[in-house]
Amino acid sequence: MNNELLQKWLKAGDTTVSNVLLAHYNEVGLNTEQLVLVLQLKSFIDAGNDFPDTEIISKRMQITSSDVFKLIHELINKKLLVIETGKNQDGKTRDSYRLDLLWNKLTLVISQQENQQRVEKQHLSEQELFQLFEAEFGRPLSPIEMQTIGMWLDDDHYAIELIELALREAVLNQVYNLKYVDRILLNWERKNIRTKDQVEKEGNRRRQSSSKAQSVSSKEPTTKVPLHNWLNNNENP
Repeated sequence: MNNELLQKWLKAGDTTVSNVLLAHYNEVGLNTEQLVLVLQLKSFIDAGNDFPDTEIISKRMQITSSDVFKLIHELINKKLLVIETGKNQDGKTRDSYRLDLLWNKLTLVISQQENQQRVEKQHLSEQELFQLFEAEFGRPLSPIEMQTIGMWLDDDHYAIELIELALREAVLNQVYNLKYVDRILLNWERKNIRTKDQVEKEGNRRRQSSSKAQSVSSKEPTTKVPLHNWLNNNENP
């Protein structure tokens, strides 16, 4: 590459396009031709020209100016592009293209997809929770038991992780019924325990309190009880 061509290349600048747009442009309502127009508009805006001539765009895209106008109006109707009218430093009225609506819609689409994935993952985890109870209890859950677990999730809004921990506590105490698990959850709720870390901290606190109590008990003086000398007992049974 000769120096003149290199300088021309560098002077043209670069247009940065997020892969998010390329991956989801169909989902925000863009077809391929409209996407190319968006990229052309962004390249001009990034270069400081926020209202490029349609003739220049038409030459770049190898389409007519009327087709460019048509694409622009399609983007406006889809609420992906706006033309703002303002005043420049000289007080003259000027127009500019803004792509903010497109970025906002793209963000919304991604957010909705993430929420959907989270819901699907949550649903899968709920199924695994029911299976975990059946595995620990060694039997299928009754409809009432399944309803109870469902109420913990939907009405009480207990985290799945918290319910699993309560089940583990019940199993460690060899109690295999939901009433015992429910009492554990209620006890944690009264103490505002909602996470695994809080459960572990509470367990450590109880163990420390129990250890201290046993230590104090071992240091207390014991009452001496007089021994009965059965060998000197001359009384008949």
